[in-house]
Amino acid sequence: MDKDITPTPSLPPGVKYRGAVVEDLQLPPAFCLPHDAPLHLAIEAAYEREFDQLPVLNDRRKPIGYLDVQAIKKKFAQGKADESDILSQHTTHFPMSSKTHPYTVITPLTPLEDLEEFFSKNGVEFALVTDPERKWVMAVATKGDLETFVKRRG
Repeated sequence: MDKDITPTPSLPPGVKYRGAVVEDLQLPPAFCLPHDAPLHLAIEAAYEREFDQLPVLNDRRKPIGYLDVQAIKKKFAQGKADESDILSQHTTHFPMSSKTHPYTVITPLTPLEDLEEFFSKNGVEFALVTDPERKWVMAVATKGDLETFVKRRG
């Protein structure tokens, strides 16, 4: 009973992750689609894999944005999307990198403290995990993945 009402002390930043990195989240491999693929392929892939965001790639296989599956479902319900539409019509594009707003590169070796800071600083729900040169999207990490990791690790 006391356990239910006793407040949990707040931990200093990073202690809850104890040196863990993104790789320790054991994320499933990302499923990416080209920007010119038909929307119905994205919906099928998202449904089969239970993904909420699908990375979208350009012709050089670089990530240019993502498809928000929940937003697409709403568009279908409102009649604003068709299965034959191409992904680029519904892609949320990433802002262009600049000296004042550089990309934050999240790799499998990124400490989880840094991933948590990325989420809170940018107000986003997910991050693309790439190689250091950002040539390959390896996984999609979410805030929920961090929460699950902390619960699992105890």
